[in-house]
Parts: sequence; structure tokens; C-alpha cells
Amino acid sequence: MITISIELTDEVRNAVIEKNGRKYLNMVVTNLKEADQYGNTHTVYLSQSKEQRENKVPRKYIGKGKDYSKPAESKPQVNSAASDLPF
Repeated sequence: MITISIELTDEVRNAVIEKNGRKYLNMVVTNLKEADQYGNTHTVYLSQSKEQRENKVPRKYIGKGKDYSKPAESKPQVNSAASDLPF
């Protein structure tokens, strides 16, 4: 589970699009290389068009989030030499 907080600035409100009578906000969530000082592990920015990406328009960061997933439990290692024993 990842919880995300989005700051509802005018820029975010202006990025809302309407299709078929419904409103959408297209955004991207990515992992941070390292957790920040508040424990945030993800960052959120507004989606960009292909043209914006090609023209290297800076991303508009709108929020951050934390991953609350349980860490993967390590499985015990099986020693193949020991598994040949008859007991």
C-alpha cells in the first residue's frame, strides 16, 4: 500500500481534464532513490504529453508518498549437500 498526498494548487486544478462528463487528473508516481527526511519513498508529478517530454519541459511535482507494504520475508536457504542425507 502506498499513501499519497497531493497539494491542490491552481496548477493541479488546471490540469484536470474532462471526458464523458467525468473529471480526471493524469499523474505519474515513481520511486525515490532513497527515502527523504520524512520517510517518503515516492514522488508524484503531472503527466506530460509526448511533445512536452521531447522538448524537455520540466516536470510539475505535486506530491509525495510512503510505501507501507510489508518487507519481503527471507526464505531459509536449503543446503543441497545436506539434502542428500538419509535422515
